[in-house]
Amino acid sequence: MAKLNVIDLSGAAAGELDVADEVFATEVNEHLLWEVVRSQRAAKRQGTAHTKTRAEVAITKAKIYRQKGTGNARHGSRRANVFKGGGVTHGPRNTVNHTIRVNRKAIAVALKSALSLRAASGNLVVIKEFKGESKASTKALHTALGKLEAPKALLVDDAGNEWLQLSARNLADADFLADAGLNVYDILNHPKLLISETSLRKIEARLTGKAADAAAQ
Repeated sequence: MAKLNVIDLSGAAAGELDVADEVFATEVNEHLLWEVVRSQRAAKRQGTAHTKTRAEVAITKAKIYRQKGTGNARHGSRRANVFKGGGVTHGPRNTVNHTIRVNRKAIAVALKSALSLRAASGNLVVIKEFKGESKASTKALHTALGKLEAPKALLVDDAGNEWLQLSARNLADADFLADAGLNVYDILNHPKLLISETSLRKIEARLTGKAADAAAQ
């Protein structure tokens, strides 16, 4: 089994963990990483592009010129699509769906690849516990991340960790993410991944299909 070192927020060693090779030391599938990131980015697109038809543009409805005798085409409205400022024909009408579907097994493999990629490069750091000595403090967390050389890290812990959530929300470059929402895009979008020991075991159990208490043994 692969091994990961555990440290505390001060950087001091706090033990060692045996982790599943299939999650943290698997072969990196770069194509699946691309597929999942592409899907996640597409899902964020609103699809609200809206063009105006000739019935909606704000131009006079009056006939441009008399029907006959001018030598021009028999136009009836400046709103026609052939004129500048006229309506758009067959344009997007708030109906564009940018969703790109990726099946759940592929997403799981991609997540394993992302975790393995960070672990292999030494950029997956296991924190014994995200906890401060006093109330939430952005300054204290910023100082700790500086000592760990991880100012732009993704901080992953249980959603109930209010100290970490409140301390991280005003950080310029680091971000907090609940372990239940860990995803490929956010991992790759941050140069380092800092994850609590408890959350690491939850994610390992989820990706291996084993109970969390069994994974912790």
